[in-house]
Amino acid sequence: MRWIWIDAFVEFESGKRAVAVKNVTLAEEHLHDHFPGYPVMPAALIIEGMAQTAGILVGEAKGFAENVILAKIRRAQFEGYAVPGDQLRYEAVLETLDERAAATSGTVLKNGQTIGRVDLMFSHINKAEQPPDLPDHNFVFTDQFMNLLAGFRTRGGMGNERTHGH
Repeated sequence: MRWIWIDAFVEFESGKRAVAVKNVTLAEEHLHDHFPGYPVMPAALIIEGMAQTAGILVGEAKGFAENVILAKIRRAQFEGYAVPGDQLRYEAVLETLDERAAATSGTVLKNGQTIGRVDLMFSHINKAEQPPDLPDHNFVFTDQFMNLLAGFRTRGGMGNERTHGH
């Protein structure tokens, strides 16, 4: 099973910025186990939601030609938490991108209010440099992730123009 921690892209500016949303629901089993009796979205999964948002931003900027792997969490700071009924908004900005790595900065909002910052580093692995134990196919950008971006573009996003969704 592949866990997706974003529901949809609502803004995407190729090579610059991506915004995705995640609706937190009581139907998610992990919420029941994190704090029994008081379901809270775990901070580690919020970080993963930002990593998925920012990773697709980085991958798209490189034409999805390479696997993009989370290399480092530069900062993860939260001043709040999310519970069922909340909507998380992941705003990722591409700070640097070169042939080896990328750095992103991110803001996490809950119902429109900032609750955290997540800054990440990614590595790129091209086919020629790929370790022998990694699969030949692009194991990061699966159909599920690609469909999220395609869904945004179908709804009117162009991928290289800033668009707003509500």
